[in-house]
Amino acid sequence: MRRLLGSGLVILILILLDVYIFQILRFVLQSSSPRVRLISFVAFWTVSAISVSIILFGNFFRIESWPPMLRNYIFAILIGIFISKVIAGVFFMVDDVRRVVQWVGVKAYDQWASAGPLPERNISRSAFLSWLGIGLGTTMFGTLLYGFSNKYRYQVNNIDLNFDTLPESFKGLRIVHISDIHSGSFTNKEAVEKGVQKILDAKPDLILFTGDLVNDAAEEMNEYKEVFAKLTAPLGVYSTLGNHDYGDYKSWPSEADKVANLNQLKTIHAEMGWKLLMNEHVMLEREGHRIAVIGIENWGAKGFVQHGRLDLAYAGSEQVPFKILMSHDPSHWDAQVKQYNDIHLTLSGHTHGMQFGVEIPGLRWSPIKYFYKQWAGLYEDGAQKLYVNRGFGFIGYPGRVGIMPEITVINLV
Repeated sequence: MRRLLGSGLVILILILLDVYIFQILRFVLQSSSPRVRLISFVAFWTVSAISVSIILFGNFFRIESWPPMLRNYIFAILIGIFISKVIAGVFFMVDDVRRVVQWVGVKAYDQWASAGPLPERNISRSAFLSWLGIGLGTTMFGTLLYGFSNKYRYQVNNIDLNFDTLPESFKGLRIVHISDIHSGSFTNKEAVEKGVQKILDAKPDLILFTGDLVNDAAEEMNEYKEVFAKLTAPLGVYSTLGNHDYGDYKSWPSEADKVANLNQLKTIHAEMGWKLLMNEHVMLEREGHRIAVIGIENWGAKGFVQHGRLDLAYAGSEQVPFKILMSHDPSHWDAQVKQYNDIHLTLSGHTHGMQFGVEIPGLRWSPIKYFYKQWAGLYEDGAQKLYVNRGFGFIGYPGRVGIMPEITVINLV
């Protein structure tokens, strides 16, 4: 019942928004030919009817049971349509506020200037603001559609980091950092293989993966296990768990099935040759010098699970001069990690850069910045550094706009 009420509220909002936008559509097309107006009006209400029908159909035929690819694309298109209409609606509302203010001003002036009967004055809409709203809304929708083609457009980001505490024998260490594979979202195995080859082409000494191998279930890796098993490095491949790896976002027949799924996922890490660090650390040795790689289970703020135990993972590494921490959620850095001033480099993921934003010289922005202080790229606080990977895969929206899937190559210099 709650689900039906929620869907009913969403449908009501969509209908009210469509009625409002339709008034502006009629205004901007008033000088067009009857044929153009008819085609435009029919197309507008057809899209609206399809959107409402999908929401209703999804309620009665459990949308979560639909094929993931179909579900993701439908979800992305519906959200894209809604966001585009909201953007257009903002400009229409600005115009309507202008009209109201102008109408009140005119009425007040007329009352002051004349005591006689007043003629009715028509304050028309702004054609500029109306067309601007429609143009920006349409552009946003087109941009989201274009983003579908970017989901496998892997970007290799090279970054040099300098640490005074790094042992001499580890200078020049080449680390590949990847995160958020989300194998359940993949639909193109060949494209994923090309991404894995880019990692191998970087010739890393060490590969570190910071969680979210799957969306929900270990079986999502069945088709891709052999692909990611190709990842090897002289000093090894190490991994941690992210919030999605625990299966918390899926309904399981029983708690035992959920536990079995997590155990299966741990086994998959091992079968691929990845060492899964569960609140523990390993020592890496070169020419008699050692550094520590620490890996914790997911520790998240804002309601995400907190299985991570940094105190347990850190214990025993105190005397090692240089430490790298793998922690899926970047909010952990401010919350706990910075209290350990000898954890020099923290690697995280989780945010995906929201898979939407702008990254150009002089400007880096995404809506995710209003939820996460550290959301993509490098952050520094004194001698401590945090790098937030933008994610190898994708979830929800099957695309990327402005924030591309990332393979990070870190050179310790």
